[in-house]
Amino acid sequence: MTPRRKRLAIILGIVASVGVATALVLNAFQSNLVFFYSPSQVAAKEAPTGRTFRIGGLVQAGSVQRDGVQVRFQVTDTVKTIPVRYQGILPDLFKEGKGVVAQGSLGADGIFVAREVLAKHDENYMPPEAADALKRAAAVNEKVSRSVVKEGAK
Repeated sequence: MTPRRKRLAIILGIVASVGVATALVLNAFQSNLVFFYSPSQVAAKEAPTGRTFRIGGLVQAGSVQRDGVQVRFQVTDTVKTIPVRYQGILPDLFKEGKGVVAQGSLGADGIFVAREVLAKHDENYMPPEAADALKRAAAVNEKVSRSVVKEGAK
């Protein structure tokens, strides 16, 4: 083999190795990417089925049911409500009417099966995605209220 062919073989080997490494890194990144969805988005079927994602909002008042370490509750953005099932110990700050983010997947029965539940850790803190979802839901509620008032005035 001539020196020129050896250099070409080495360069092609390096390029192939970098390509394989890049493909592996991108595949790992894609499989670990977790998106956030509001209950309204989940109800509108915008959330992926069979894939892990996060859902966030407020814990619906009166919806928490405990059976040992099995917990059922509902997450709402004041427009739509999604039932959640979780098996494990909940954070100390988990309460009805407070903000929550759950990570898991949506079952075929429409119940979100959470593998992890995060409660807000401070009076003033709420994940930006959850705060935006609640603002959008409030805007929709306001529009609906205005249209009902206009309809009643006619």
